[in-house]
Amino acid sequence: MLDETLLTLLRRVDTPTVCNAIEVAQGQRGFAGYTQGTMLPSDPGAGAMVGHARTARISAKEPPREPPETVRARRMAYYRHMAEGPRPAIAVVEDMDFPGCVGAFWGEINTTVHKGFGLSGALTNGVMRDLGDLPVGFPVVAGSIGPSHAHVHVREIGTPVTIHGLRVCDGDLVHADRHGAVVIPPEVVPDLAEAIERLLDTERLVLEPARAPGFDFDAFETAWAAFEKART
Repeated sequence: MLDETLLTLLRRVDTPTVCNAIEVAQGQRGFAGYTQGTMLPSDPGAGAMVGHARTARISAKEPPREPPETVRARRMAYYRHMAEGPRPAIAVVEDMDFPGCVGAFWGEINTTVHKGFGLSGALTNGVMRDLGDLPVGFPVVAGSIGPSHAHVHVREIGTPVTIHGLRVCDGDLVHADRHGAVVIPPEVVPDLAEAIERLLDTERLVLEPARAPGFDFDAFETAWAAFEKART
């Protein structure tokens, strides 16, 4: 379970900050466990969602070929999977039709159900809709927006998924906002709060002078030298 202090901090910062802090905790650049491509937030002002991934895969281009009772049983198993597991949690659902996704799994009804289950939001490479009617406090970060659910149905539950180049396994710790998403490596969790605070302190060495009246190149040069020294 996440420490409450760390969870509060993670909800306060954006996903780019978490990506940078992971590199601080690892002591090197090159971390690549984040989405790589433009994603769309249902509510750009909603802030970050943080939680353990509850994964699934869906499809919508073609009707399911299995018997209706099999399709329904799998959908009910999907909802049970989403309703269970550690909290906080995020629904991470891969649309297998990507990049030609046509069916919105995330609309008013489904987001309201998932919020009722206690999930913190949803991450998908697929489609969302009903943007004016989605529940407050349940952000969706999606690959596209569209009007129809088409033939959307659940194909797999709890399997690894890929969202815009990011591989997510069931249970992974995910941080997501309007920039996209990142999987936080478990080995950095004990050091992550300190890394975030150190990163923010270091950034202030440049940001505060740059925002002050009379900022010029000489002030920048001084600030940047302090910034570089703090990063080593």
